[in-house]
Amino acid sequence: MTVEFRPRVALASLSGRSDAEWARGAVPFAGAAFLGGIAIDEATREAAREMVDRDRDEFLPEDPVGFVDDQLGRLADAPLVAGFNVRTTSLPPLASAARVCRDHDAILEINAHCRQAEVCAAGAGEALLRDPERLCEQVRAASGTGATVSVKVRTEVEGVNLPALAREVTDAGAAFVHVDAMDSEAVVGEVVEASDASVIANNGVRGRESVHEYLSYGADAVSVGRPSDDPTVLARVRDATAAWFEERGSGVGRGYGAGEGRAGSTGGPPSEPQGGGPR
Repeated sequence: MTVEFRPRVALASLSGRSDAEWARGAVPFAGAAFLGGIAIDEATREAAREMVDRDRDEFLPEDPVGFVDDQLGRLADAPLVAGFNVRTTSLPPLASAARVCRDHDAILEINAHCRQAEVCAAGAGEALLRDPERLCEQVRAASGTGATVSVKVRTEVEGVNLPALAREVTDAGAAFVHVDAMDSEAVVGEVVEASDASVIANNGVRGRESVHEYLSYGADAVSVGRPSDDPTVLARVRDATAAWFEERGSGVGRGYGAGEGRAGSTGGPPSEPQGGGPR
């Protein structure tokens, strides 16, 4: 299955906030939205309870896989590609969530990104970056259901060779690698070179300068996190993304998925001055 979305702007999941209503609010600006993240096994749910106890927003429905099904169902008529970011340490609930995503033509996104101490102590989130075997096992379990799989990762994790890991998860069946670049934007280009998956670049995406920097490294799309409910920011990002691909003759009538070419890659950041708002 090739997943296509235009504009090439996604909403990145925000714990406790990213539900179907949140995604619908961005329909004029985004082509995809990742709901969640949601803890789907007992170890990660216990971690989420501990985080709620210290006033962090988390989704903690009684039936997490049922919640995934319900929220994706609420987006059945929405003109965007939906995804669901999940945290788990065990495979059976992951496979169940993946089947739900498959049935809704949605993306199952494995969370190898969350750096909250409770999640990492449980062996999920960022901890998976240091355990490629377990992470790839999760990718295989999810993709084996027929679901389209994304892996959300971050840069600047000590001891982790992210480009090499991106290749491993791609070989295991991931169609997307969703990269939180932190303050290491150039690593996006290294991931692009290492992996045949479609790459979504995240962190500090606010307007023309940040969008064009990430796309110049070869990213297939960008994603917006914290300001995902700010229509002013979303409109800037949408317009900057569309302009980038249109200027290169690849912005109209073209989608992308795992293994397709990356239009407009120059292998580095733009040399001309950029404007259009803060990152």
